[in-house]
Formats: sequence, structure tokens, C-alpha cells
Amino acid sequence: MIEILIGMISGIVSGTGMGGGTILIFLLTFMMGIEQHVAQATNLIFFIPTSIVAIIINIKNKNIDLKLAIIISIFGILGAIIGSNISVYTDVKILKKCFGVFLIIVAINEIYSIIRLYKKIKKQIINKKRRIFMKFVKGVVIGGLITTGFVMMYAETGKMNKK
Repeated sequence: MIEILIGMISGIVSGTGMGGGTILIFLLTFMMGIEQHVAQATNLIFFIPTSIVAIIINIKNKNIDLKLAIIISIFGILGAIIGSNISVYTDVKILKKCFGVFLIIVAINEIYSIIRLYKKIKKQIINKKRRIFMKFVKGVVIGGLITTGFVMMYAETGKMNKK
């Protein structure tokens, strides 16, 4: 049952383009106790069908710049080869801390995007409910990313102190 819930949550976040894999890795490691290497590799398998569905929907809606996507994909494949080899030989504790730092960087980027969005909204006339909703959504995303980042960075330290 927990697997269904984790898949559903990660799929919804993934479908919105906000990093369902990030959520999936966190949920697998902390809710199910799966080792970081296994969670990250599982995320790669999760990514294939969810991204295919998202690609189809976004192509139908003409939201994809195919020329840009091809260039990014080619270099993304090269980066994946390098990253996979690095990950295999990296200690789990270091991998978790790197993942936590990554989440904090994403959160900082989200804060920056809120500031940009606020400046843009300020110049346009948008109803009050939409602004409140956008702030709420961004706040939830940022709060979750920051919390997840710190939990990922310091979870191993807490476990080590108990031993």
C-alpha cells in the first residue's frame, strides 16, 4: 500500500515537471528505509514511463522545443554516464549529503523564482486569490525542499550517534 502512495505522489509531482524523482528518492529512503544507491537507481526506472507520458502530453500541447530538447538530451546522456559511474563508487553517507545540498540549492532557486514572480505579478493585474494560491504552493514546495534537504544531510549523523 505504501508503494502505491509513494508512486502516486511522485507521479503527480513528476507530471507537473517539479521533480517527482526528488520526492521519490526521499520517500523511498525515509519511509521505506531503502538504501540511497537503490533509491536513486529505482528513480531511474520510475523516470522512464512517467517521463514518456509527460512527453506525449506536452508534445500534444506544443510545449516542447524539440531542437533544444535534442541538444540537452545528448549531453544529458553523457552526464548520466559520468554521474552513474561516480554514484556507484560514492559512499552512501556522502551521496545523501550531496542529495541534501542539491535540494537546498533547488529551494534557493525557488525562492529566487518567487521574487521574480512577485515582481512580474506586481506589474500585472491579477486577482488576489491567484496570488495567495501561488504563494501557498511555492511556500509548500520550498518548505518541503529545505526540510528534505536538511533531513537528507543529517539523517545519517543521527543514526550514527545512536549506535
